[in-house]
Amino acid sequence: MKKLIGFALVVVMMSCKDEPSLQKYFVKSGEKKDFMAMDISSSILNVNESKLSDSEKKALASFDKVNVLAFKKDDKNNAQYSKEVKEVKEILKDTTFQPLIKLNGVGHNASIMLVGDDKEIDELILFGNQKDLGFTVIRVLGNDMKPENAMQFFSILQKSNIDMEQLKPILNFVNKK
Repeated sequence: MKKLIGFALVVVMMSCKDEPSLQKYFVKSGEKKDFMAMDISSSILNVNESKLSDSEKKALASFDKVNVLAFKKDDKNNAQYSKEVKEVKEILKDTTFQPLIKLNGVGHNASIMLVGDDKEIDELILFGNQKDLGFTVIRVLGNDMKPENAMQFFSILQKSNIDMEQLKPILNFVNKK
């Protein structure tokens, strides 16, 4: 019996790996001074659903929330900025994240990745950084998100009346000197 309990403890300990993940990074970084973390619910879109097509309604129903994490760079945190960008890029190298689009320019870049497959998206990740300003990581989370419904979101955005009040904390953070 003691051997069985010992074996079970070893299995539990091994399964509790402390590998970095994007979710853990959001939680850890959201508490730091140079970061701003925010959850935005689907209610931000403020859409009159009666004016949506069936496919738009289905796409909207699959959208749950957006997690935003922003790091604001200034003259005093160059070393931290470099360390944090490196950490995010290491996390996003994991094969869990499938790259969709990558844009590179002088001093700035952006990428869009997904978690899931060509039938169902579990998570959409947007990562952008600009050496002078900082970086932002956005996680779009939902239920039964389908790749073919992605274009429906653009249509929904055009019909939405975005609740800017929900965005005030992040806009104030970005504009703060």
